[in-house]
Amino acid sequence: MRLLFFALLLITFAASAQKKPEANIVDTVLIADSTTAPVITKHQVTINGQVINYTATAGYLPLKDLQGKTKANVFFVAYTKDGVNKDARPVTYAFNGGPGSSSIWLHMGVLGPYRVVMNDEGYAPNAPFKYEGNPYSWLDLTDIVFIDPVSTGYSRPAGNEGAQQFHGYTEDIQSVGDFIRYYTTKFERWGSPKFLAGESYGTTRASGLSGYLQSRHNIFLNGIILVSAVLNFQTLDFTTGNEMPYIMFLPTFTATAWYHKKLPADMQQKSLKDVVQLSQDYASNEYLLTLMKGDMLSDQERNNAVQKLHALTGLSEDFIRKSNLRISDSRFFKELLRDSGKTTGRLDSRFTGVDRDDAGEGIEFDPSYSNILGMFSGALNNYTRKELHYKNDLPYEALTYVGPWTFSTNNFLDVSETLRSAMSQNPYLKVWVACGYYDIATPFFASEYTAHHMGLKPEQRNRISLTYYEAGHMMYIHKPSLIQLKKDAESFYEKALK
Repeated sequence: MRLLFFALLLITFAASAQKKPEANIVDTVLIADSTTAPVITKHQVTINGQVINYTATAGYLPLKDLQGKTKANVFFVAYTKDGVNKDARPVTYAFNGGPGSSSIWLHMGVLGPYRVVMNDEGYAPNAPFKYEGNPYSWLDLTDIVFIDPVSTGYSRPAGNEGAQQFHGYTEDIQSVGDFIRYYTTKFERWGSPKFLAGESYGTTRASGLSGYLQSRHNIFLNGIILVSAVLNFQTLDFTTGNEMPYIMFLPTFTATAWYHKKLPADMQQKSLKDVVQLSQDYASNEYLLTLMKGDMLSDQERNNAVQKLHALTGLSEDFIRKSNLRISDSRFFKELLRDSGKTTGRLDSRFTGVDRDDAGEGIEFDPSYSNILGMFSGALNNYTRKELHYKNDLPYEALTYVGPWTFSTNNFLDVSETLRSAMSQNPYLKVWVACGYYDIATPFFASEYTAHHMGLKPEQRNRISLTYYEAGHMMYIHKPSLIQLKKDAESFYEKALK
């Protein structure tokens, strides 16, 4: 069941990957092909009371090897402000995660000039789904290029080329990195400040690209935006013998229980930030030591842990005791609201669902994912044809299976060292991590842990910042969080461009 979740949702497989030989990197170049020339249209959007005239470019760039053979056709949508000096205008390369996800979520949820219509809490209306001008778009701050990695969106391997050559950490970094280099060259953006914006596994990709772009293409970035980050997969993988996820997920379990009013009365009366802080303090101190002791725990210590975990999760003491003090995400989804016959969401635990079997241990579906899938897909398919005048009869793969996804490390992929190295070599590179309190896919405490264990020197630490929102994985579907995210983006770009 857990592997199914990770195949279908927006972060990569957390299950341990078998060791594989280092990939044999073969340089690729992107060569323009007139038969797949992108479609160019002119538009305007109003942001912060300012009318932005911009050009949209949508279509393919073919990915070719050094012998000129087309390996894949990569779909992108670029938005560039009209009437400005390119060299003074930042450009942001944006993508989502999966792996297997297109850039649809960042594109139509927050960054792009149009946004999917939903209510202020992020709930989908009845179909058919609509889109509208996005007054919180980042187009006033930066040009934006949305990239769909091979096998996602409209991007496909060419001819008889196999898709598996693009499915893996190393392979993905190379193909996306080479696309960025080519776009930068073809559209004359070498003089522009450059940013990456990734969500979920897209943050893994962005961190890997920070090293690849520097070392392979001599592209030094100004800033990297990590939305709902996962850099060290050991923090997320509930495998036997790995105690870290139980610690990292606990504060998010507390936030979720607080939201659904399942905490004991004295805890429920506290603010969200206060209960989260209590949970973090316990998780990083007493709970950590409790798990480290294993079967050496005394009866009194075990009883104390049961009582405290009950106070911090709202789960019954009996359930916590039978779980050996270790609460996995898959069980939490089902157990928290079991008495009311409901389940909680994974991408956003504010959302609830109803299963056929109330007695089951795992949930049938993620209600927060089903809420957004049809809404975003329906709006984007309509938008690309009507507004961008881009017509393609292929199915737009918002999120597709790309397994088996290969890793280049033992057991747990950890790209935080790549990011640290890039920050060391580029003393101007700044990083912003955006976290949702109700995100049980990539919990905020895991992002904090990773950021604080990168080995950054004191003078480097002020170049990485974290912000928090009262929503989930896609915090921008929650309108108050969307508004705050835009304000935080304005601050980040200003600092990164100094």
